[in-house]
Amino acid sequence: MKEILKILKKYTLGIILIVILLVVQANCDLALPEYTSNIINIGIQQKGVEESVANAYTENTLNSIVALSNDASILDYFELIESDSDASLEYIDEYPYLKEGNIYVKKELSESETAELEEKIVVPQIALYMIKSSDELAGENVEITPEIIAGIMASEDGVAFQENYANFEELDSALLDQYAISSVIDEYTTLEVGLESRQMNYLFSTGIKMIALAFLIMAIIILSTYLSGRIASMFSRDLRSKIVSKVMSYSNSEFNQFSTSSLITRSTNDVQQIQMLFTMLLRIVLYAPIIGIGALVKVAGIDMVWVIGIAVGAIMILVLILLFVAMPKFRMVQKLIDKINLVVREVLNGLPVIRAFANEEYEIDRFDKSNRDLMKVNLFTQRTMALMSPVMMFIMNGICVLIYWVGADAIDIGTMQVGTLTALITYTMQIIMAFLMLSMISIMAPRAMVSINRVSDVLTKDSSILEIDNPIDINPKKRGEVEFRNVSFQYPDGDELVLENISFKIKPGTTTAIIGSTGSGKSTIVNLIPRFFDVTEGEILVDGVNIKNMHLKELRDIIGVVPQKGLLFSGTIESNIKFADKEISDEQMKKAARVACADTFIAEKEDGYASEISQGGTNVSGGQRQRLAIARAVAKDPEIYIFDDSFSALDYKTDSMVRKNLAKECSKATKIIVAQRVSTVMNADQIIVLDEGKVVGIGTHKNLYKKCKIYKEIALSQLKEEELA
Repeated sequence: MKEILKILKKYTLGIILIVILLVVQANCDLALPEYTSNIINIGIQQKGVEESVANAYTENTLNSIVALSNDASILDYFELIESDSDASLEYIDEYPYLKEGNIYVKKELSESETAELEEKIVVPQIALYMIKSSDELAGENVEITPEIIAGIMASEDGVAFQENYANFEELDSALLDQYAISSVIDEYTTLEVGLESRQMNYLFSTGIKMIALAFLIMAIIILSTYLSGRIASMFSRDLRSKIVSKVMSYSNSEFNQFSTSSLITRSTNDVQQIQMLFTMLLRIVLYAPIIGIGALVKVAGIDMVWVIGIAVGAIMILVLILLFVAMPKFRMVQKLIDKINLVVREVLNGLPVIRAFANEEYEIDRFDKSNRDLMKVNLFTQRTMALMSPVMMFIMNGICVLIYWVGADAIDIGTMQVGTLTALITYTMQIIMAFLMLSMISIMAPRAMVSINRVSDVLTKDSSILEIDNPIDINPKKRGEVEFRNVSFQYPDGDELVLENISFKIKPGTTTAIIGSTGSGKSTIVNLIPRFFDVTEGEILVDGVNIKNMHLKELRDIIGVVPQKGLLFSGTIESNIKFADKEISDEQMKKAARVACADTFIAEKEDGYASEISQGGTNVSGGQRQRLAIARAVAKDPEIYIFDDSFSALDYKTDSMVRKNLAKECSKATKIIVAQRVSTVMNADQIIVLDEGKVVGIGTHKNLYKKCKIYKEIALSQLKEEELA
């Protein structure tokens, strides 16, 4: 996990930018329901009137309010404008009532003064409005005056009104605001204020703001989606590169711990799962808490939070059930993908053998079983996920019905407005969607976490081939010298020694052959020289230096290895021969091809050295692959050649020609040949005979034929005695 986070660290600035964009988007999303509520409540129901205190009152209205409140200080907040004064000319267009009578206009007030005025005037203003709306005055075109108020208050109804007057202050704040605004609308109607134009202006300005927010949200979504997709893609690119680089640093020991199919799955499918999770983290996991918490803050003041609690509880119960059902299956998916990749790889690589044994039906059935196992698990998980959607919709719709049901009562008694109910539903949906998004992540995360652990296993697996901090330079006077000193070797997962107490010395420029029965340890010896494995005991010296004390690249630069299987890479003949160094001249390339006797079949091809080579070299014969592999090593011009049974696919004539060419053109280089054919090793300067991991003979062909029983048995099993002589 730490290795993955290290890769992620370089994208910190981009992630911070995405978070900032998501915060802005969330604020915009949270503002839209409020604007919708305002359009319904203020723009439609309140005719664009937002304030609970009017900007102007008729003289009679304000004096009546003062009479009801017994607080003459209310007049201090207003300026009297008489209808026949010069000052009336400034206000007559806004308040046409001035043609008929005097008005009070509110002065410029500070926030604290405005709050003081509201505290003093709102309740008596509402009381006056209720008196105007009472049954006694309903339908009568009566202008309320302080004298009328005094008469009403002296009546029996007035006594009852006075008893209930104190209760106005105890009204719910939402209901109090509604009554206050209704009284202001009534006063504006009296003042002949243009409420229709005021209403349209409010609706238009609010609508413009909502459209601007919508465009801003769209731009943020496009930008944040682009950034998150780009960062996730670059992150997965770096992660794949890191995996491949790590695998390239493995010794054969570590490589054998992961199957090829598993490593392919880890660097492709597993990385894709991590990329998908990372993209969702950037777009959903970061956004869901912001929008969810923001919506909770918005509805905190509404007396229906318990409804949201029910919704969240229902979702959490559903998610927990799905987690316990689906999580075990997600853990199985990646292993089943590994298995199906393994089967496909074996079928494709082994197709000639499968056809030769007419075993196609069995392999098809084997693949079908793996395919069906994966299908069953995927179907189960997909059905589980599919079940989640209708259940979530049922919860969401059920919550909407519950909100409408409870909200209808609140609207009926006046404690809530229609717009507020609309906003509450939107905020509730945002909260539910936030939890829904997080729950979806919680279901998908287990599979991604499996992938993260699998990738982390690769990245945290250290190679057993370690380099020292201060490597020793090779001795140029001993160019190509190789020495084994009491070397024993056991594979990491093995129980017995494969090689035991091996000691020999190879002089520079000589040819040494290693021969022995199958499983005697021939290939193991040559794999130890370039440090594909490290010895268990003893030491190997190249040019007089212990290979563990050498720089690994320097060691492998002086060695040219031709493996048992002549593996070629997709590309051209030229790119394969120049594999060690792209700067090799064409002349060096052609010389290497001549030494390996590959020039003859290359010349027969229409495109020559530009001829295409398919993956693995499957479009050339086994012998041609081996000759190209030999040419690749020769083009490198190393100090030491290692031929690990690299002549097995060559006919005797070509085998002999290649060895002669190597002896002539690469005479200064040390050559180590692992072979099964005695004819291949007869002319070597030194032959090492192995048997069950031990050296049973070292010498020339003549000496070993006379003195080494095992070598003689191998020789006589292949050639006649007169040929050996």
